[in-house]
Amino acid sequence: MSELVPGGNMPLPSGAVTVRVPGPFDVSALITDDGGKVRGDADFVFYNQPSAPGARLDGDTLTVEPPGLRSGATRITVVVSSAEPGTPLGRLPAPTLLVTAPGGRPLARFAPPPPRQETVLLLAEIYQRAGGWKLRALGQGYTDGLAGLARDFGVDVIDETAGAGAQTAPGPAAPPTPARQTSHGRAPSPAPPIPATRPPSSSLPPVPTAPPPSPDPGGFLGLVNSARAAAGSPPVVLDARLTSAAHAHAGAMAAAGLLGVEGGDGVSVHQRVTAAGYAYLTIGEHLVSGPPTPSEFVRYCLGDERTRRTLCDPAFTQAGVACVGDGRSADMYWTALWARPLTPDGLKRTAAEVVELTNRERGRAGLPPLATDPLLAGAAQAHSADMVARAFYSHTSPEGTQPWDRAAAAGARRRSIGENIACGQRSPAEVVEGWMNSPGHRANILKTDFTHIGIGFAGGGPAGTYWTQLFGA
Repeated sequence: MSELVPGGNMPLPSGAVTVRVPGPFDVSALITDDGGKVRGDADFVFYNQPSAPGARLDGDTLTVEPPGLRSGATRITVVVSSAEPGTPLGRLPAPTLLVTAPGGRPLARFAPPPPRQETVLLLAEIYQRAGGWKLRALGQGYTDGLAGLARDFGVDVIDETAGAGAQTAPGPAAPPTPARQTSHGRAPSPAPPIPATRPPSSSLPPVPTAPPPSPDPGGFLGLVNSARAAAGSPPVVLDARLTSAAHAHAGAMAAAGLLGVEGGDGVSVHQRVTAAGYAYLTIGEHLVSGPPTPSEFVRYCLGDERTRRTLCDPAFTQAGVACVGDGRSADMYWTALWARPLTPDGLKRTAAEVVELTNRERGRAGLPPLATDPLLAGAAQAHSADMVARAFYSHTSPEGTQPWDRAAAAGARRRSIGENIACGQRSPAEVVEGWMNSPGHRANILKTDFTHIGIGFAGGGPAGTYWTQLFGA
């Protein structure tokens, strides 16, 4: 069974798959095309409407049969909210997504970072790619309940007015400058939503082709570095490649009218960074809609602990920012990118830190440290780079090669080979912690037979960062 992290993806077998979220939650699903919009009321599956072509909800379990979906459907987004409307998910046990194949075989488990004030969480999406279907872990939240979520997926929301004999009327107008980030949003709606689908447009407008914004729009750099200085972090400088990637992604989000790490064109923000010619050692992003000016955008990013931590992270040395307006709704879509460029010394330090942290865990278990093997390291680095270049995440390459095949091809002559992979983690500490929290990965790290290790790291694929540990005995 695969342990997924935010942004991680995996292929799905043919036939029906089930996703289950045990606990005090309501599970919902939105069925969309590549543009990210529902086509009608039947595309919203929830407790009051538990079935649609190809999707069926039974309590906490959603069964999806991709071949049975309506014509044109290419994506099913799995959503979880509190069974008590309006209750922040941070007050409940952390939700965990369990995915099973036909026959009940476990496929994947996804435990997103614990939510806080969010009332709705996008847990995962099942999407069509290259003729097959895949599962991607998300972990993106909304603080305004299903109302804010539905609006972003093309649903007009009507709120029920309390009191006997009250008439149903459109929900309250949004604040003048609402801001929604991939894990944050507007203030909660006063009543549970009733979805009513707006008629679909005939097509999405093209991605805006306006020239990129000025190198430092609205004094963005000064605002950011002032906040970083107050937090004791060094300043960042703007990089033209990051700014170009930010503009491309903001334009793709504006064209689709939807926030997301992956734009409506199917390209992730991290892939845009790589396409712009920027190789990074670590990266962070803010994806936000609403603020009309750079100063309000920065103020919004500083208003929450998690987003403030990204903006002030001392690991970042360079940045890029852009905003593009959605001509239909007048919303502004922002992408801010924060990164440290990849250097040979930086890559060596990152690999060495992963080895050090791994050996620290072995020491705690009374095991001897692993020695670095340059041949295993070469095979591990090649696999991480290959996962980025060909946008897959698996121990098995598209040609069918396995870890031991890659080790042998690199010249390693070990009698036993093991491999851990991960994607999306931003630091050596985060990736080793994630492996140690997963029984299968932990078993490799603490295997008594292993004597050597090699580390691979590459950035730029759909999930951002790709890590490989290759063990040998």
